[in-house]
Amino acid sequence: MKHISIVVLILCACVVRVAWGQPLKCKVYTPWGQFHRHNMQRWNPCEKVLKVNNVGNLGLKWSYATGDRVQSSPAVVNGVVYFGSEDHNVYALKARTGAKLWSYTTGDVVESSPAVANGVAYVGSFDGNVYALNAKTGAKLWGFATGSGVYSSPAIVNGVVYVGSQDGVVYALNAKTGAKLWGFATGGGVFGSSPAVANGVVYVGSDDANVYALNASTGAKLWSYTTGGAVYSSPAVANGVAYVGSDDGNLYALKASTGAQLWSYYFGGVHPQFSSPAVANGVVYVGSGDNNVYALNARTGVKLWSYDTGNEVGDSPAVANGVVYVATYNWYVYALNARTGVQLWSYFLDGGAVSSSPAVANGAVYVGSTNFNFYAFGLPH
Repeated sequence: MKHISIVVLILCACVVRVAWGQPLKCKVYTPWGQFHRHNMQRWNPCEKVLKVNNVGNLGLKWSYATGDRVQSSPAVVNGVVYFGSEDHNVYALKARTGAKLWSYTTGDVVESSPAVANGVAYVGSFDGNVYALNAKTGAKLWGFATGSGVYSSPAIVNGVVYVGSQDGVVYALNAKTGAKLWGFATGGGVFGSSPAVANGVVYVGSDDANVYALNASTGAKLWSYTTGGAVYSSPAVANGVAYVGSDDGNLYALKASTGAQLWSYYFGGVHPQFSSPAVANGVVYVGSGDNNVYALNARTGVKLWSYDTGNEVGDSPAVANGVVYVATYNWYVYALNARTGVQLWSYFLDGGAVSSSPAVANGAVYVGSTNFNFYAFGLPH
C-alpha cells in the first residue's frame, strides 16, 4: 500500500495526518470514539505510552461485572469507556477507575459497539432500534426503529449516523434528530459488518456475500463486489483500498473507487470470518477462524507473519505504537510485536471467550468478555 507508512508529524502542533490527508490532532487525551476509530482502520497513531519495550508489564487496572456477556467493543472518549452488554444495557464507566457513571436499558441484547461524537453515544440493540444517548448522563435523546435487530456498529461522519440492520438495510440518520436520510436495501441481512466511511463513500458487507460501496450523501450504489460467502467483517479503508474478509475464507483488497479486486489472501479453509482488518504502516492485520492472527503486506497481500493462538480469532485486532492487540476464543488477550508477530504479553480471562475487540487509548487497553466482565489493563504506577 503506497504511502501508508508515511506519517507526517508536525511537532509544534502535535498533528498526525491519517491516510487520506485529514488532520488528526494528538491531544493529551486521545479518544477511540467508535469501532473503526475515526480513521476507519482500527489504528491509533497517537498512542505513545504503550510500546514494544513496556507492553509486557501490562497488568489488570480494574474489571467491571455486568449481568451477561460483553461482546460489544468499547469506545473511549473524554475519560469515559462506553460499551454494551447482553444484559440489554449500555454502560458508561470512568476509564481510570471503572466506576459506573450510568447505564441505559434497551429492549434486548446490545452487541453493537457504541460510537461517541459531539457529546452523544450512538448504539444499536437487538430490539431493532438505534439509540442516541446523552454521553454524560445516559438520557435518551432519540431512537430510530429499523425492521430487525441492530448488531452493526454505527459510524458517525459529518453529522450523519451510518449503521446496518439485520433487516438488510444500511441506514443514514440525522445525528441530531434521528430522522432517516436514506436507506439502501442489500440482498441479505447486515449482521456483523459495520460501515466504514471515507471520502464520501460508505463501505459495508452483507450476508448476501456482497461488499457494497454507497454514496454517503444519497445512498446510491456505486459498486458491489461478490465474494463466495457472507460478509460479517467490517471493511477498513486506507490509501484508496478497501480491505474486508468473507466467510469464503478470504481477505479481499478492493480498489475503493471501483470495487476491482487487487488481491485476495486465502486462510486455508472456509472458517467463520468475523474479524475485521486493522491497517497500519503498510500492513493489514486480521484474525481468522483457523486460529491465527495474520499480518499481510497491504499492497501485495503477501504474508509477513502469522501467530497461532490455539483457538478461533473472532474479534478484530487493534494496532498502536508498534503493537497489535487481539483477543481470542481461548480466553486470552494478546499483545504481539506488529513487525514480527512475537508475543509480548498475554492475559488469561478466566472462563471468558472474547469476541469484543480491544480499544487502545492513553496507555490502557479495554476489552469485554463472555464471562460477564469488562476489563481495563495498564502499566503499573
